[in-house]
Amino acid sequence: MTPTIHVVDDDESFLRSMERRLRGHGYTVATYPSVDLFCERPDPDSPGCVLADLQMPKRDGFDLQETLAESANPLPVVFVTGKGDIPTSVRAMRAGAEDFLTKRAATADLVAAIDRAIGRDARERSERMLAVEARKKIALLSDRELQMLLGIVRGITNREMAEEYGISERTVKYHRTMLTRRLDVYASVDLTRLVQRAGISIEELARMASAATPPHRSDQSG
Repeated sequence: MTPTIHVVDDDESFLRSMERRLRGHGYTVATYPSVDLFCERPDPDSPGCVLADLQMPKRDGFDLQETLAESANPLPVVFVTGKGDIPTSVRAMRAGAEDFLTKRAATADLVAAIDRAIGRDARERSERMLAVEARKKIALLSDRELQMLLGIVRGITNREMAEEYGISERTVKYHRTMLTRRLDVYASVDLTRLVQRAGISIEELARMASAATPPHRSDQSG
């Protein structure tokens, strides 16, 4: 899908001028005279970035930035404002803005900022997809496999897992083998990275694994 550059500014003449300027450089552009109208756009999951004024009535650029950060599709923001100072620009950048430009910025600077923002959106979108896939894989694990994964992430040995879960080392090795085959990930460091990619903390993984009921020590497979 072609990225869209969303321009949000309460100055209609600036919107028209920016739309012509960006279309002239081959971008797909959508314009909005307010933050509320931008938030009501029909396809909020489409790729792209946002060019936003900072000072707007009712909801300003910081409101837009905060709303995006809390959304499922947090598009990168480039602020293009008529009035800006160092404290304001620092606040915007610390909150995750890709760039902070004045409305008189050179076209080359504007295009460079947009291209960086589009590239960032593509990377972050890919990372979110990988996180979803990683979570799906982990969600399909059995309780015992989740226990093995938790032990691996915690960095404890097979013997320590056997003692903690009340099973034999042989059973631990069996379930570790089943775990790696199911996930198609075989190195402990890569299993840890998979959990990190999924955005799952050790505490959350422990809660996921807590449903397992430890069998008797004589159990050799379950």
